[in-house]
Amino acid sequence: MSETAAQLLLERCDELAAISSNPGLIERLHLSPEHRAANDLVAGWMKDAGLSTWQDAAGNQCGRLEGREPGLPALLLGSHIDTVRDAGRYDGMLGVLLAITTVSRIRDAGIDLPFALEVVAFSDEEGTRFGTALLGSRALAGTWHDDWWNLTDKDGITLFEAFHDFGLDPARLPNAYRRPDNLIGYLEAHIEQGPILEDADRRLAVVTSIAGARRFGLTITGKAGHAGGTPYDRRRDALVGASELVVAVERISKESGTIGTVGRLEAFPGGVNVIPGRVELSLDMRAEFDDDRDDCLRRITEAAHEICERRNLAFHSTEIYRADAVRCDLELQEAFAAGIRATGDAEPMAFWSRAGHDGVAVVAVTPIAMLFLRCRGGISHHPDEAVKKADVAAALDAYEATVLSLVSSSSSS
Repeated sequence: MSETAAQLLLERCDELAAISSNPGLIERLHLSPEHRAANDLVAGWMKDAGLSTWQDAAGNQCGRLEGREPGLPALLLGSHIDTVRDAGRYDGMLGVLLAITTVSRIRDAGIDLPFALEVVAFSDEEGTRFGTALLGSRALAGTWHDDWWNLTDKDGITLFEAFHDFGLDPARLPNAYRRPDNLIGYLEAHIEQGPILEDADRRLAVVTSIAGARRFGLTITGKAGHAGGTPYDRRRDALVGASELVVAVERISKESGTIGTVGRLEAFPGGVNVIPGRVELSLDMRAEFDDDRDDCLRRITEAAHEICERRNLAFHSTEIYRADAVRCDLELQEAFAAGIRATGDAEPMAFWSRAGHDGVAVVAVTPIAMLFLRCRGGISHHPDEAVKKADVAAALDAYEATVLSLVSSSSSS
């Protein structure tokens, strides 16, 4: 039965993947027509699973199965349905579909629920369109910042305008907030986005914590000049300085046991025969513990100033995103471990997530936990994302067993 359900889940991932703003690629951005189409499709699957459905004030698609009596606090299950550009078809999407199917199976089994079950398909986890991640889950958690309304996409459309274009009222955004006393926890299943499970030849793992991340826009400024006419001793080449910094980011991050990445770099004015006078680059910093991340950042910043002073360049840094590390709830971790053991894995793996997830925001209102499932080669945010049907079936069985474990512990307490 689980194999059949897993096949259906994979087919539904294909259906969602077909909803894209870019033919030939998977690209589904926050508050786009494709976002609306995906919400509608997911809402239909939620209804088929017996959930009542609604789109909340932030554009998150939600569904609810009542417990033994209406109005009980809910166990929240979910993930996100937005994507990066040129994405894979399982990041986020598979987690939403596993949650819906888990609720459907529990409903069909006639389980007496001491709490409600809710599924949420978050509208914006990636931050691809407006540059700030977790907009959907931040709204649900009540940690929205009003200055985000002025964020713009590549076409100059503000987030405020995009809300109106989507049919949402920015003034009603606070209605997306969930009170802590209306929730008992948040569970998410997600592909690992790394190679640890595959290297260990294991299907599933419990997530112990989610990495703390900080992102920066960096600018190195020198002086543009003629490539042929400017001697080396008079050059203030911003690109050479930026290149030295990129190498320093890798070296210092390795030495610190943290993760530093420069994912974007652009030189100006961009002529093949012009010395670059300005370079804009990104910096993404991650670590299991915030202190380690911040210490590595301090060392990178010191290196940047040293490089720029030596090369007669100017350095500027602007923080554009911050999400501190969060620990997954021990009781919910144990519930996921029990779920994995129910699939025949007597000693479940447990490790921290190097990638960020909606739980980073949701933890502000309720305890969180996550289940990882193996993905081929650890590849994610890429069309080559792939999972095994048997692993999806195991994840579904573990997810259901996890919820039933919480039902049992809640009923006996």
